[in-house]
Amino acid sequence: MIEPKIFTVGQINRYIKNLLENDCILNSLLIRGEISNFKAHGTGHFYFTLKDAVGAVNCVMFRQYAETLPFFPENGMQVVLYGSVSLYEKTGQYQLYAEFLEPVGVGVLQTAFEQLKQQLEAEGLFDADYKREIPKNPTCIAVVTSPTGAAVQDMIKVATRRNPAVKIAIFPTLVQGAKAADDIVRSIKAVNQWGKADVLIVGRGGGSLEDLWCFNEENVARAIFASEIPVISAVGHETDFTIADFVADLRAATPSAAAELATEPLEQKIEILQKMTTRLQRDMQAILTSSGRRLLFLLKHPILAKPLERMDIAKQQVIQNQTDLTKQIEQILLYQKNKVQQLSHRLEALSPYAVMGRGYAMVTTTAGEILTSIKQTQTGDVVTVYLKDGSLQAEIKKKAVKSHGEKESDI
Repeated sequence: MIEPKIFTVGQINRYIKNLLENDCILNSLLIRGEISNFKAHGTGHFYFTLKDAVGAVNCVMFRQYAETLPFFPENGMQVVLYGSVSLYEKTGQYQLYAEFLEPVGVGVLQTAFEQLKQQLEAEGLFDADYKREIPKNPTCIAVVTSPTGAAVQDMIKVATRRNPAVKIAIFPTLVQGAKAADDIVRSIKAVNQWGKADVLIVGRGGGSLEDLWCFNEENVARAIFASEIPVISAVGHETDFTIADFVADLRAATPSAAAELATEPLEQKIEILQKMTTRLQRDMQAILTSSGRRLLFLLKHPILAKPLERMDIAKQQVIQNQTDLTKQIEQILLYQKNKVQQLSHRLEALSPYAVMGRGYAMVTTTAGEILTSIKQTQTGDVVTVYLKDGSLQAEIKKKAVKSHGEKESDI
């Protein structure tokens, strides 16, 4: 009896995996479905489910393919997946290994354009508050574009025709291809480091969406936004719109239009200067006429007509005022002098020494107390008697009281 062969789980999974990978249909196929359960892993891989009305299958897109995808997958997005079917041996589940995704109904680039536009708009890079005014009279214009294209020749012709004095600095730059975006960023930074340009034009001539795609790259948009020099975008034709147009301070429909927006015709400047000169001359003449009339009026004024006579009159008036003032001061001084003398006589009459001169005396005790009554002393006390020319010391021998209308009585 032949015993049946027993396989391990790993062997079966490996066998099924080989069958799937060697199938000519499953090895390279296109599948349409809706993305769900999308997850961008930290390793750079994308994991999601592709489903339709009757089924679903797990999918993985490894980092080397995810990095080349021009748009970011989102849940609910209808896509066509290109890849292959294989089996993940650890879990025994088969899944799709995606190499490329393309949105259904719109192109890949259009989807990427709309996604980046929404992102930058949400960040405020398109806000009018950040838009700077383009200088009206630049002395130098920097142009970031291809040095060999027709666009740069058109810009030079238009700018020099409108203003022959303006300087144009060309910064040779790739404007198409995989390396173009990085080269545009490099040139924008170089213009800002150079620092001699008043305005910066970034652009190229017309082309397909693929040709113009470098102006839809995020790093180019952020470089334009970070520029310290005002930027005019000039990409393609009037109907072409790029992310650079939304970020720039001003959009020009074409490169030639950008040169027009960055300059003003020299003839127009000359005309404006002539008008300003005429107006200045007219204003100056009006000022001179008005000033002349005022000068003639002043010359007829008496002060200017006979200045010496006016000065003599003023001098006489000053002398008269000085004389009057001197008299008034003398009268005031005399009045005050007399008043002081009167007060002095009155003060002198009230002085104790004046009273003593009339035969009166002032008596004090040995303590210096002025005696006004005999009650302040006793017999035998020593007192001091002040006269007008000196003082005496006396001893009280006797006291007598004398009232009004009464005779003296001994105490």
